[in-house]
Amino acid sequence: MVNENIRQQIANKKRIVVKVGSTTITHCDTGKLDLLKLEKLVRVLTDIRNQGKEVVLVSSGAIAVGRQAIGLTMKPNIKSVKQACAAVGQARLMMVYEKLFSEYNQMTAQILMTKYTIEDEESRHNAYQTFKELLNMGVIPIVNENDTVVTDELDFGDNDTLSALVCSLIKADLLILLSDIDGLYSDDPHNNPDAEFIGYVDSLDNSLFEMAKGTNSVSGTGGMESKLSAARICKESGADMVIANGKDVYILDDIIKGEEVGTFFNLNN
Repeated sequence: MVNENIRQQIANKKRIVVKVGSTTITHCDTGKLDLLKLEKLVRVLTDIRNQGKEVVLVSSGAIAVGRQAIGLTMKPNIKSVKQACAAVGQARLMMVYEKLFSEYNQMTAQILMTKYTIEDEESRHNAYQTFKELLNMGVIPIVNENDTVVTDELDFGDNDTLSALVCSLIKADLLILLSDIDGLYSDDPHNNPDAEFIGYVDSLDNSLFEMAKGTNSVSGTGGMESKLSAARICKESGADMVIANGKDVYILDDIIKGEEVGTFFNLNN
């Protein structure tokens, strides 16, 4: 067990990025939005904001929502079809978020990004200023990759990377990745019941990345390797990170309170 005082550092974080994947906000059997879970997610994020903290949500799900709306029974593999699904789904996903957040009188804003936003100095500066003003206004920005126009060269690859880059861009204190796994394991716990849970990481080395190659989730686009890559970006920007299971989104409240849930990457100790 980790010294309790170490986890209490999290309670003092002021600017927090939360990433939710498609598997966290959709029903696994149908791929349709899990509205009850989304309502809980919105409630806990608003409550974190009510505590005086700044919150940014990075949300996957646009392609999944668009696919269901269009009536595609299989996940699309063709890029143009994925982008069409994203164009339909992003608007619908934001409509749901806006409706739910408005019930708690919480303003939101949509921000769609590509790698160009990060790599181009002027675009990066403009994005930072936009985030800064929105957070000063008490708004919760909802971020996703701009799937409808992105090219292979400007593709983030997964929202773990996107959320870490957003964390770096806005100088956030903490990144929380909600996944379909409790945290970092020595092996894939879905296949190996003897896999050991790792609750605390204070340094990143090659052995962790080698271990992560065997622990990738089959659902979603970001496996454990991408999460460790996100941790590396967080370390470079001075932020800490937590990987936790998004099955119960109220776990966010436990994380913010400094309770021992998920894997805490205390990389700037």
